Amino acid sequence: QVQLVESGGGLVQAGGSLRFSCVVSRGTFSTYAMGWFRQAPGKEREFVACISRSGGTTYYADSMKGRFTISRDNAKNTVYLQMDSLKPEDTAVYYCAARLWSVSTTDADYTHWGQGTQVTVSS
Repeated sequence: QVQLVESGGGLVQAGGSLRFSCVVSRGTFSTYAMGWFRQAPGKEREFVACISRSGGTTYYADSMKGRFTISRDNAKNTVYLQMDSLKPEDTAVYYCAARLWSVSTTDADYTHWGQGTQVTVSS
């Protein structure tokens, strides 16, 4: 069973930065497209960013474009999310997710999920 373990969450002031890592084990990482999603209290889970198996294709939610960067290192079985210029509205639990083959911006398409990591952005 594929396992995803996230790290890098925490408390940060508005305008600050955080970097998430998500390590994938028990699977062939290069066969998985990877995504990041988030869920704020009282809200539905929403798409943040995703990346193709090779890393050559990325997509971002409009509100994250220019602030967040998704990347991956297939040699380390790891996907990253660099978050800059953080805003209080970015406060949420962030999840990494994996799906075989093709990239998707839809959470229902992902078959494997991490446990989530909390980000709190103070104003």
